[in-house]
Amino acid sequence: MASSDKPLKVDVAQVLRDKNPTLARLTPGLLIRYLRRIVHEDEVNYVLTHFSHLPPVDFVRATLGYMQITYEAHGLGRLDPAGRYLFASNHPFGGMDGMMLAAEVSARFGDVRLVVNDLLMHLRPLAPIFVPVNKHGRQSSAYAEAMRRTFDSAVPVITFPAGLCSRRRKGVVRDLCWKPSFVKKAIESKRDIVPVHFDGRLSDFFYRLANLRTRLGIKANIEMLYLADEMFAQHGRHFDITVGDPIGWQRLADGTPARTWALRIEEIAYGLKK
Repeated sequence: MASSDKPLKVDVAQVLRDKNPTLARLTPGLLIRYLRRIVHEDEVNYVLTHFSHLPPVDFVRATLGYMQITYEAHGLGRLDPAGRYLFASNHPFGGMDGMMLAAEVSARFGDVRLVVNDLLMHLRPLAPIFVPVNKHGRQSSAYAEAMRRTFDSAVPVITFPAGLCSRRRKGVVRDLCWKPSFVKKAIESKRDIVPVHFDGRLSDFFYRLANLRTRLGIKANIEMLYLADEMFAQHGRHFDITVGDPIGWQRLADGTPARTWALRIEEIAYGLKK
């Protein structure tokens, strides 16, 4: 992570030089320009220049406003403002959904935290509301302590149990199977789980690329390179977020395996669309 006293800026060419100087020298300028375009380097730097001084949730609202994206969480007002909740949502956008839900939950409860891949901690404007998880190795003691403090607090927490954003399988866009760890965390911390459903999807190109990559046996999620392009493609759209009824942690602790509860809650979340 860059030093906090340096201005925030995305520079694709510099990232390549820092990560692999030899590869950077061999990379054609045409490819560099293509990478700059699909990561929307100019737009991202505009956002960082104009909004990075804002508190995290204000940064989120300003960024979505810049993109003329509107959204509304239906059913959030039914929740007890004093409740301790873990919001479990489907993950159609791989990032923008977390931004919208964080803004709506914070408006209702005054604060919010999101469980995220620790790589996202490099997004300095949002780092204060992120709870990092190492997806590719053991949890550090610092990450484990941050997780414990967050779940022991009264602050509402958002998680995306699938981990990755939705994929298209057999013509249906849906999350990969929800992992059961969020159910265990809810029981341990005595938090009620609130199922959430986002209505939305990415482009056919994204899903075709993801499926092709899988068929070829390529483990690296190269389609994730296009997530910024997918996000900016949502410019001017409105999104509906449906919030379900809380499932009490006491009910979750009824002896049913966490994996079974995870499947049930996933079905409840997708049932909210109806």
